[in-house]
Amino acid sequence: MFGFSPGKIFVSTKPCDMRKSFDGLLALINRDFNDDAYSGNLYLFCSRRGDLIKAIWWDRDGWAIFAKRLELGRFCFP
Repeated sequence: MFGFSPGKIFVSTKPCDMRKSFDGLLALINRDFNDDAYSGNLYLFCSRRGDLIKAIWWDRDGWAIFAKRLELGRFCFP
């Protein structure tokens, strides 16, 4: 069973290198958001082309990364 209940949702407005995994995304959280990554918040990152999105979230016992790639179209980011 997988439960999902994030606190706040933070969205990075700068494009991110989508090759980054756990450690790379955590470094971006510390740099861009200046937030405690272990707080249970959800962090969203978008690729330069806008067709790929990654989310990282701490769920009390480990990190979870979610990714979605669009075959057509782009994500609309602020």
